Amino acid sequence: MNKLGPIIGFTFKNKARTKSFTITTLIIVLLITIGMNIPYFIDKFNGDDGAAEATRIGVVTEAGTPATELLLGYTAPEGTENKVQLESFASAEDAELVKGLDEGDIEGYLTFGTSSGEGVPPVTYHSNDGDLDSDVQTYLQTALQQVNTQLIAEGKLTPEEVSAMFAPVMIETQQLGAGSGAGSAGDESASPINYVIVYVLLILFFMSIMLTGNMIAAEVTAEKSSRIMEILITSASPLSQMFGKVLGVFLVGLLQIAIIAASVAANLLLPHNAGILADFDLDLGQLNAGILVYGLILYILGFFLYALMYAAVGSIVSRTEELGQATMPVMMLGFVNYYIPTFSVSAPDTLLVKIASYVPFTSPLSMLLRIGVGDVAFWEIAVSLIILLVTIFVFGWLAAKIYRTGVLMYGKRPSIKEIRKAMKAYKF
Repeated sequence: MNKLGPIIGFTFKNKARTKSFTITTLIIVLLITIGMNIPYFIDKFNGDDGAAEATRIGVVTEAGTPATELLLGYTAPEGTENKVQLESFASAEDAELVKGLDEGDIEGYLTFGTSSGEGVPPVTYHSNDGDLDSDVQTYLQTALQQVNTQLIAEGKLTPEEVSAMFAPVMIETQQLGAGSGAGSAGDESASPINYVIVYVLLILFFMSIMLTGNMIAAEVTAEKSSRIMEILITSASPLSQMFGKVLGVFLVGLLQIAIIAASVAANLLLPHNAGILADFDLDLGQLNAGILVYGLILYILGFFLYALMYAAVGSIVSRTEELGQATMPVMMLGFVNYYIPTFSVSAPDTLLVKIASYVPFTSPLSMLLRIGVGDVAFWEIAVSLIILLVTIFVFGWLAAKIYRTGVLMYGKRPSIKEIRKAMKAYKF
């Protein structure tokens, strides 16, 4: 094992410089950048250089009713986008109003009729085309309703009572059946940000594990097919080669994840993306930190489990043309590992997900789902990790024996019987 360090360094440098790694990483970063900046690009193509300007609506005050003063003093509730800008004009013949209507800077104006009693008098909207945008109409109706309430309640209610009438009613959310485990934190576990993070991690971990696993198998097979393995075997033991390749490619996988994470952070720091999280009602303060901590642990364990299987399979294949067929069973396990939690994001506590979170080949991503948005106790996480660790040690021992015997077996792909017979010749 004294050659392990140089093998890790060589594998890392060799794979990090390959065109496939560079192109794949650049494509992922490019897709992320485009996806996160699509709203900005759309605004640019539509000629919107910044935030959407509020629609200018005039309010004719010649009637001198209290309603006009209250309407002009109206402010939208906190957190509501102000889509209308109300402006006061003395009359409908005001030169500035007429000019604004002609040039299209002002969409229209409101006039008030004669009051027939309490409340807002009849209101008429005037515009060049006679149409009233639905968003503007909703805004004006809300404002006029508040004005109407103020006029009716005037002298009957105190200012504090009137303010209380318009205060928004907050609705909190709580997950039913939320326990006290690591993955369940009441409202926190049900927040949208946790679903987003879990879904992103599922895709990221699956892609990283499958790409790097195929990378390991392809390198071992390429070395066998070119007979370089016969030279390498004299300078380093087969075990040093296998674990060196696995650890070197693992560092490549971490580098790729770090680059992707950095691209996401860089896009979020762009000025026009400052409010992207708020636009989608995502609050980082509600993020369940257990997703990131356990996610890293599960990724590492899941990577080594699949990497060892890919290394073992790659060692028994003599030609690169046969690699795809040989790795198909491992790939199928990887797809099952991904699809079970992906299609269960909306129902993370089903029996299928619970069973999958204890099966070593599916537990890395299924348990990640339960920790992020499900209801899971700490002992369940511990049991799943212990089973996964034991399986990794078993497969590490088995993969080492297969690798040690398979790297020097040339010709047709050996059968299981031939591999078992060759493995018995080595004591490990």
